[in-house]
Amino acid sequence: MLDIKLLREQPDIVRANLERRKEPGKIALLDEFLEKDKRYRGLLRELEELRAEKNKISREIGTLKKEGKDASLLLKKAEDLPGIITSKEIEVEELKGRCHTIHMSLPNLLHESVPYGEGGEGNVVVKTFGKIPNPGYPLKSHVDLLREHDLANLSKASEISGARFAYLKRGLVLLDMALQQFAMHHLVKKGFIPISPPHMISRKAYEGVTDLADFENVLYKIEDEDLFLIATAEHPMAALMMNEVISEEELPLKLAGISPCYRKEAGSHGKDTKGIFRVHQFYKIEQFIFCKPEDSWRIHEELQKNAEELYEMLGLPYHVVNICTGDIGIIAAKKYDIETWFVSQGAYRETGSNSNCTDYQARRLNIKFGKEGGEKQLVHTLNNTALATSRIMVAIIENFQQKDGTITIPEVLWPYMGGKKTLP
Repeated sequence: MLDIKLLREQPDIVRANLERRKEPGKIALLDEFLEKDKRYRGLLRELEELRAEKNKISREIGTLKKEGKDASLLLKKAEDLPGIITSKEIEVEELKGRCHTIHMSLPNLLHESVPYGEGGEGNVVVKTFGKIPNPGYPLKSHVDLLREHDLANLSKASEISGARFAYLKRGLVLLDMALQQFAMHHLVKKGFIPISPPHMISRKAYEGVTDLADFENVLYKIEDEDLFLIATAEHPMAALMMNEVISEEELPLKLAGISPCYRKEAGSHGKDTKGIFRVHQFYKIEQFIFCKPEDSWRIHEELQKNAEELYEMLGLPYHVVNICTGDIGIIAAKKYDIETWFVSQGAYRETGSNSNCTDYQARRLNIKFGKEGGEKQLVHTLNNTALATSRIMVAIIENFQQKDGTITIPEVLWPYMGGKKTLP
C-alpha cells in the first residue's frame, strides 16, 4: 500500500497517478479517504481530551469528598462522560476501518516509463525474438496433437474434476517435469535459493501480498478454514518475510519458487476452454526478490533477462510487452509481459510477467531491512514468471510439430527427459 504520509500531505500526487491509471472510481475513494481520515484524526484528539477530562474529574470528585464538599455536579458530568466516550470510540473504529479499506485498495505509483493507454490496446512491444513457424504443411492445434498421441485425458478429468483440468500422460508428464527442472537449475546457477512454499496461506498473508478484491475471481477458498490455495508461488514467498527485518548484507535476497498454482479463472468463461492453455492447476517456477530501493529498477531488468534466456534456449518465438497504465493492476509500479506465439491461435499470448512492486507489498507485509541498531527501511519486492509449464508445453507442441505429427523437444530439455528427443 502507499505511504499514509503521502496520502495526507501530497494527495495530488496520488490523484495524478489515479488519473494516469484511468481510475475515476479510485479518485472518489481517495477523496472519501481524505475526508474520513481528517474526521478520524480529529475524533482521536477529542477522545484524548475527553479521557483526560474524565481522569481530572475523578480526581476532583475524590478531593471534594475528602473535604466533605458537594460533588453532585461533577458526579453528573462523570456519569455522562463514559457514554460520550464510548460513542466516539465506536465512530473512531468505524472510520479507522473504512480508511484502512480504502488505503489498501489504492494502487501503487506508476513508474514514468509505463506507457499511457487503455486496456491491452495501449501495451507497447519492446522486443521480438524468433520466427513464427511457416513450414509449408498444415499445422495442428495442441488439442488435436494431445489426442492423437494420447498425451492427456481431458474428458475424464472433466468428468471427475470439472472443466479445465487434465490428466497428463506419458511424455507430456516428463516434459512438464523437465521444464521445471530446467528453469530451476538455470536460476540456481544465478544465485537463487530454491523454495518449495506452502500451497495454502491465510487471509492476513494474502491481504499483505495483494488486494483480495482483485483476486476474488481467481482464488480457491478452503471451506471452514482461514486458508486459500495459492495462485502463484509469488504470494507465499512474499509472505515468507512478513513482519521481519532483513539484514542489509543479505540483500538482494533471490528466491526461486517451485509450486503448483490453483486458479478459478472465474472471469474467463468461454475463453480458451479446450486443451491445457487455460487450466485451473499448473506448475510454475517463479523468481522473487527482496532488495534495497536503489537496486530495484536494475534488478527488474535482470529478472526480465533471466526469463528471456529461458525462452531463447527453448527456441520459442516471443515478444516482450511494456504493460500500459490502463492494464497494469494495482500492485506493480511497472510490468513487462512475455507473450509467446501460439500456432492454433495465430497470435502472441501472455505466458509470463515481470513486476517491480517497489515498497507497495513490503509496506502491507511490514518487511524492512537495515543494520543492527540502525535505521530500518522498507524493502522493494519484485516477481517474475520464469516458466509456467502448461502454456509453455502448448507452445512447444504447436511450434515444434513436424510433418509426420511428431513433436521435437528442445535440445536443452533432453538431459531432463532421459534422452527422449520427441513426443510421443
